[in-house]
Amino acid sequence: MADRDDLAILAIVVGNTSTKVGVFHGRELDSSFRRLNTDLAALVDAVREADAALPSVERTGVVIASDNLPFSTRLLAELTPSLRHEVYRVGEDLIIPIERALDPDARPGQDRLLNALAAFDGLKQACVVIDAGTAITVDFVDGAGVFQGGAILPGAGLMLRSLHEHTAALPDIRPERPSDAFIGKNTRDAMLQGVFYGIRGAVRHIVERYATAYEGYPPVIATGTDAPLLFDGDEFVEQFVPDLTLRGIEITCRRTLGAEPDDDD
Repeated sequence: MADRDDLAILAIVVGNTSTKVGVFHGRELDSSFRRLNTDLAALVDAVREADAALPSVERTGVVIASDNLPFSTRLLAELTPSLRHEVYRVGEDLIIPIERALDPDARPGQDRLLNALAAFDGLKQACVVIDAGTAITVDFVDGAGVFQGGAILPGAGLMLRSLHEHTAALPDIRPERPSDAFIGKNTRDAMLQGVFYGIRGAVRHIVERYATAYEGYPPVIATGTDAPLLFDGDEFVEQFVPDLTLRGIEITCRRTLGAEPDDDD
């Protein structure tokens, strides 16, 4: 089996609102952090510092995955001249090693594919992956590890912002848990209850549709910034894996760069 020193990766996932960075030494995630995209300078400084601390082993690199091309282009323009290690782009230099059963012209987000890859790698069975961030995705991976696609809906912040921006009287509020009251007694709590239980109900209904089509109820994994806020305490979510997308990058590198151990090792 490949040992811990075979691979060192600085994994970067650029999202719509924030960027998450993880340092892998072998298969272990040694550390991770998140920075808002609104503070590019702070993000650049943090990534440079993490790159400088990467151990120099046989396979070392900076790997970036992004569905936010404008921001990732700016980020790389700032980073590339000063990084110690080679930069690999997911989707260009590294192809995510997961089979897809999608329409021929479909272009699923890299985060969705990386999440699916990591979830199946850990469970080795059909599963549903919820990623709750700016948008919420609910994706199905079948028992052979094939990404079947899924559903996309607005995240909690988007829903609340839309209510504020497209009405005359509804306030601008941030996502949080509604009160324990069974019904909203003021405008703020009514908005929070509508968004919170609307998302929970929609996601549960989507998962149940997958289970009906699959003829079996697959385990449900949740990741993303808002996953604990929205789904903590909901029994149908079996696992919370905050670093699922980063782990998808590590698996992609391990398999693509030849560090995956042989079955007979």
